[in-house]
Amino acid sequence: METPGNNGGRESDGSGSSGNGAARAAADYAIVVRDLRKRFGRQVVLDGVNLDVPDGLITCIVGPSGSGKTVLLKHLNLLMRPDSGTITIDGVDVTRLGNRGLNRVREKLGMLFQAGALFDSMTIFDNVAFPLVEKTRLSEAEISTQVRETLKAVGLEGVEDKFPSELSGGMQKRAALARALVHRPKILMLDEPTTGLDPARTGAIHRLIRDTQKTYGLTVVMVSHDVPAVFEICDRVGFIHHGKMRLYGSPQEVTSAHDEIFDRFLAGRAAGDGAELGPN
Repeated sequence: METPGNNGGRESDGSGSSGNGAARAAADYAIVVRDLRKRFGRQVVLDGVNLDVPDGLITCIVGPSGSGKTVLLKHLNLLMRPDSGTITIDGVDVTRLGNRGLNRVREKLGMLFQAGALFDSMTIFDNVAFPLVEKTRLSEAEISTQVRETLKAVGLEGVEDKFPSELSGGMQKRAALARALVHRPKILMLDEPTTGLDPARTGAIHRLIRDTQKTYGLTVVMVSHDVPAVFEICDRVGFIHHGKMRLYGSPQEVTSAHDEIFDRFLAGRAAGDGAELGPN
């Protein structure tokens, strides 16, 4: 388990840093989160989250419903501003940036939303091409080449002229992944990428994520409910509970931590129980 917290509980500080943490963060981590806090009214959603996302690896964030994992991801992909704390992406503290600076950082990010968020009225080609048309000055020929190469990479050759409604759920996920990849981001973020898929298609998407990460050398941050199946493709796992990063480490370290709250969560997921965990 990486660097336990010193708050008297079992919470991890989510970092792998030691005394020379600043230097290591700059060299080893694509994203560094420190003491991140967010509340909505009286509801505290993130309560001092720390997280180091290693460069070039897959980090999975898991936890019960309402634990704060999706809100954390929305901060990492710059859709939300924290109340306090810092987020450093590719060496830049994004909490200090204005809109122009944020847009420059966003160019490094790819995002696959939970429902895919494909445009129903656009073909798959136009869906995938959309970020290039809107954000780049590439020629039509260059866009066409990049779109077709990306669709091929996710196993969707020959569907360019189809509409999302003509594809299966798994194929729609692949198309959404292609759109997230088409501008060649450094960091890919995935919000519940297998929601609504059966176990066979879930496994196929997991393998695609791992293959894509290796092919493009990506840093991947993924929120997932597919526990423990998703651990097979993760290099690091963060377990959020009540807005805190309770456990953080390799899948083996987290699953062998003998943490009562995590073990109850794991048992509930295996039984198909999505109920909230009570306080510790």
